[in-house]
Amino acid sequence: MTIQRQAFFDKMRTSLFAGKWLPGRVEGLTHLLDAWEARHAGQDIRWLAYALATAYHETGFTMQPVTEQGGVRYLTCMYDPQSSNPRRAAQALANGNIHPGDGVKYCGRGYVQLTWANNYRRIGGLIGIDLPAHPEQALEPEVAARILYEGMIGGWFTGAGLGRYFNAKSADWKNARRIINGLDRADKIAGYAKTFYSALPAPSPF
Repeated sequence: MTIQRQAFFDKMRTSLFAGKWLPGRVEGLTHLLDAWEARHAGQDIRWLAYALATAYHETGFTMQPVTEQGGVRYLTCMYDPQSSNPRRAAQALANGNIHPGDGVKYCGRGYVQLTWANNYRRIGGLIGIDLPAHPEQALEPEVAARILYEGMIGGWFTGAGLGRYFNAKSADWKNARRIINGLDRADKIAGYAKTFYSALPAPSPF
């Protein structure tokens, strides 16, 4: 199914983007649509809408792959085995961040904020890229788009994939957030997803 870009961008500009196209947004959205059509054309368009909503939220509305905000001190506290927070330090070790500095090295990146050494290793293996050695590659648009789409379809992040929530019998816009991060901001992201869906070439079922 071909996405009519001009109609899509006109709709999105006046809805989620408040009438403005800031630098990078059109470029980012264009790349994401191209990546979808190249690898996933013919799949449920609701999957695309929810993936775009996830990218919109996780990138702070920029639609560009981003590195998690926060300096060295914050990232060390959150993800490093030398964190001053014992619970976070234990979580770091459990997720493969075993060396001092891994909190910064394996912080959140991309459209979905890929985090932890174990996830860089596992997902890098799935897409055939040595992400543990070169975690910055998760910021490359082509790589970030593959992680976003293939990860959300395949359930790479939490074990839940898009097909669980969007299929012939249901469209669960709220619980689809469990693909990424429990129900954190689930209602907001559901709203974003429905707005993206309304601009895509498919009749709305809600």
